[in-house]
Amino acid sequence: MNIKPTYIPSPTRYDRSETLYRRCGNSGVLLPKVSLGFWHNFGDVDPYQRSRDITHYAFDHGITHFDLANNYGPPYGTAEETMGRLMTEDFAPYRDELFISSKAGYDMWPGPYGNWGSRKYLMASLDQSLRRMHLDYVDLFYSHRFDPETPLEETLQALVDIVKQGKALYVGISRWPLEALRFADQYLRERDVPLLIYQGRLNLLDREPQEEGVIDYCHEHGIGFISFSPLAQGLLTDRYLNGIPADSRMSRGGSLTDDVLTPELLEHLRQLNAEAQQRGETLAEMALAWILAQKGVTSVLVGASSTAQLEKNMRCIDAQPFLP
Repeated sequence: MNIKPTYIPSPTRYDRSETLYRRCGNSGVLLPKVSLGFWHNFGDVDPYQRSRDITHYAFDHGITHFDLANNYGPPYGTAEETMGRLMTEDFAPYRDELFISSKAGYDMWPGPYGNWGSRKYLMASLDQSLRRMHLDYVDLFYSHRFDPETPLEETLQALVDIVKQGKALYVGISRWPLEALRFADQYLRERDVPLLIYQGRLNLLDREPQEEGVIDYCHEHGIGFISFSPLAQGLLTDRYLNGIPADSRMSRGGSLTDDVLTPELLEHLRQLNAEAQQRGETLAEMALAWILAQKGVTSVLVGASSTAQLEKNMRCIDAQPFLP
């Protein structure tokens, strides 16, 4: 019989607390500067032991925030199932040291109640997520995207009630436009469930949250900001500097297609890489350091397909700020 050894996290995991964590807005929550995202690499198509190794490495080095969503996988739901297995096998004794988030807003199941921002969908989805992750509550629950058809009051009241039911400790929103963010902030404050955090795509190639004023608003109103896709799905690494590797995400299609890599973008990436080399860093390390240097940013969400990749990405914590 092959019995897995009991997981005992590193006793030094919090030794760097002063440099590893940032306060999330005006809340009592501290988040690691680098958080672990489960968007890719944690579904049924991925080796479970690799997922286990990555999460162990993360927690051993002070990454307490694991970010999921109902439809992460693939297939949908399986990243949360992986999290549930990890909770059962490894992390249950350390539940109170973890900050686990999930979301609902994109398509999850067929029919009119498995998508967007209705009260029906958000509440049903969170119940499913809790079952998959073997949790009584999540630390943070997001509306995953703005729904232009459902009244904002309905979506936001569902978030309020989810907290008051004890199924989430905090709420967040992801990719809502600025005017909707303002409305959400006021609505939630008036009901004593303040908006903890905004999740948006921010990287050296996509600065929309800055250009739209979202990050400034969050900073001015005590709301945290966390960046997803900080490496632009791998573009801001050395992965594509010499073409498209056969085993890359771009070669498989999906959310990153080869028409994105124009000659102009490739030249820009090579220039950025040259700057990184002058700093004695990788392009990825410099790109993450740029995000962490932006006013109002709490954390960056990184994915990882190996512990080695996660270790490299975590070097941005000690990198000099990059402010071109």
